[in-house]
Amino acid sequence: MAKTATKTVEKEAKPTKQATKAESAVAAKLEALYRLQHFDSLVDKIRTERGELPLEVQDLEDEVAGLETRMNKLSEALKAAEKAVSDKQNFIKEAKASIKNYEAQQSKVRNNREYDSLSKEIEFQNLEIQLAEKRIKEGKVAMESKSAAVEESKQLFKDRKKDLDIKRKELDDIIAETEKEERSLVKKSEAAAGEVEERLLKAYHRIRGNARNGLAVVHMERGSCGGCFNAIPPQRQLDIASHKKIIVCEHCGRILVDESIVDEVAGKNK
Repeated sequence: MAKTATKTVEKEAKPTKQATKAESAVAAKLEALYRLQHFDSLVDKIRTERGELPLEVQDLEDEVAGLETRMNKLSEALKAAEKAVSDKQNFIKEAKASIKNYEAQQSKVRNNREYDSLSKEIEFQNLEIQLAEKRIKEGKVAMESKSAAVEESKQLFKDRKKDLDIKRKELDDIIAETEKEERSLVKKSEAAAGEVEERLLKAYHRIRGNARNGLAVVHMERGSCGGCFNAIPPQRQLDIASHKKIIVCEHCGRILVDESIVDEVAGKNK
């Protein structure tokens, strides 16, 4: 009886093939997730090295575009003011020519009524000339103001365009240095993502999107979460190492892996 009981205990203690297969499947999923995180983190690092340059370039591009629009509008307004002054000057010439014509007609009139009628026309044209001269003075003042604004706008546009060209060159130089490496890593990330089942991939992207440092999958460091650094209970550490199921941090929600997964991924990426 005792021998039978011992055999039964040994049999129960022995892991079944089914359990081993399940653990291997979970380990494979964790390895695929950590590999994806590994390549995504390398891409993030390259993009972080560019710092604020892409944003600075974008801001300068927006500012230059705004200044160009403003400069064009001011130039159009200046042209309109110049045309208005030119039209009034032409009007004065025409009015003076009309006055000469009326004065010439006055010397040939036969009665006072015709003379008075021509005098009124001459008086009206003189009033129109005075009004046009006033508008010309106002127009010239407006032209001076708009001309100064155009020149100021042109200089500001030129300065900002120069700043933009410098920043673009800096960014282009950095991108040129890392572009080949980044493309290679992005391809590896895409390939790694193809090995992750859709449900887990969606969860990965959701967690990664919410994480400030872009880490969705982290490994345990000295019994703590590698993402938020909160302590992990001993039993939970054993569960993570057993690969029986995918476990997330109780504090930050990141997916947790043990050193064996990290070593496996590191070995395959050499």
